[in-house]
Amino acid sequence: MLRTALAGLALAAFTLSAQAQTIRIAIGTQDTTINCAAGGLMIRELGLLQKYLPHSGQYQNADYDIQWKNFTSGAPLTNEMVAGKLGFGAMADFPGALNGVAHEAGGRHSLFINVLSGSVQGSGNGIVVPKDSPAQSLADLKGQVISVPFASTAHGMLLRAIAAQGWDPQTDVTIIAQPPEVAGSALQANKVAAHADFVPFAELFESKGFARKIYDGSQAKAPTFHGALVEEDFARQYPEIVVAYLRATIEANQLLAAEPEKYSELIEKVTGIDASVAYLYHGPLGLQTRDLTWKPEYRQAVSTAIDTLKLLKKADRGLNTETFIDDRYIRQAFKAQGLDYNAALANYAAQPLSGKDAGTGKPITDVRHLAQVWVQGEPLVRSYSSAQQALAEVARLKAAGKGIRAVYTQAEGSGIKLLAQQAWFVQGQAGALTAFLLKADATAYAQAHGGEVKDYAGVTATAVAVR
Repeated sequence: MLRTALAGLALAAFTLSAQAQTIRIAIGTQDTTINCAAGGLMIRELGLLQKYLPHSGQYQNADYDIQWKNFTSGAPLTNEMVAGKLGFGAMADFPGALNGVAHEAGGRHSLFINVLSGSVQGSGNGIVVPKDSPAQSLADLKGQVISVPFASTAHGMLLRAIAAQGWDPQTDVTIIAQPPEVAGSALQANKVAAHADFVPFAELFESKGFARKIYDGSQAKAPTFHGALVEEDFARQYPEIVVAYLRATIEANQLLAAEPEKYSELIEKVTGIDASVAYLYHGPLGLQTRDLTWKPEYRQAVSTAIDTLKLLKKADRGLNTETFIDDRYIRQAFKAQGLDYNAALANYAAQPLSGKDAGTGKPITDVRHLAQVWVQGEPLVRSYSSAQQALAEVARLKAAGKGIRAVYTQAEGSGIKLLAQQAWFVQGQAGALTAFLLKADATAYAQAHGGEVKDYAGVTATAVAVR
């Protein structure tokens, strides 16, 4: 009996010890890749994960050691995951696929557990040239030097774009490896003809005034996204923690939707990325859609990335996407938050615009020609039914001594959100403006419908009041 009692005490002590263990939660983020914000920066800065961590069952009296490490790209983050230093990581489809391949090569496994933000059309990646470059489209870059962060989602986009031109990436262009922090200086010094990059650098370089975007990823018509991965061993041992992380992601996403200006300011404070650029992604009708669900297009993006890795000889075998992509945890997180995952899965709409025209006070019902203005010193972005009306207001604001942080407009056809300062416009009858990313598209539209092609300086010089 004494032996039984002692055994019971030993078991109780062991159980208490297990329950009181310190659980290390190590998360790799990409803060400057701002469409990862809901899976990293926002959770960390607002302390959201702590709200959802379990404290019952095996987690009773558990201590949590939450560690964060920031990276500028997915490849070094993957290295630390494979080395067992991180349990979670946020990255794009291309490096995410490489993450899965690298784990398999090391005899381990990672799981792609959710999407954070993406575009089923492919927006988010882009190609820029120096501001004074004569190049107006990718077709003008044959024989030139193009830099790109290797093994990134932008690398995959660039290869697809080159293939669409019918070019050989080995002979028709020279592709060199260059991270964004180096590429900015290279563009300013005209050391490269162009640079391909991921969120948000094509737009950031545009906003700084030393580059022009001549290619948007949507032209490749290849879906792209950023999402979160977890070590499979960690997920099996602590599934409730994985769900807690995803519940925090859901809340972060809701906060971004409710107050995009406020949290774009937070992103700027933490990363130095201009809030006006962050809003381009996180505001209504943004360049990408914050979407936490595994839409078929995003599953296909992972498969396409794996195939591209094979072509680059970065993977000598495939990766089973049926087991690599695991939606069980995000489905549980949606349920725990009282949300309908299947409804979200079927929803392809961009972040909606709500509110009234800042000039007329009337509801904005047609967003195809929407334009927005962020005035210096104002907490909220103003919305207008048309670019003509917005630019007329910009002229009045400047005349009154007001500063303008950014002007946004929607591209004709594709509907992607643009920084108006870098767009091309067709000015038609009565001054009506239609915006385009590419000069060639604006020219074709003007030839078909009439009107004059102008850059931003040209249309602002002739902006007139509209009421």
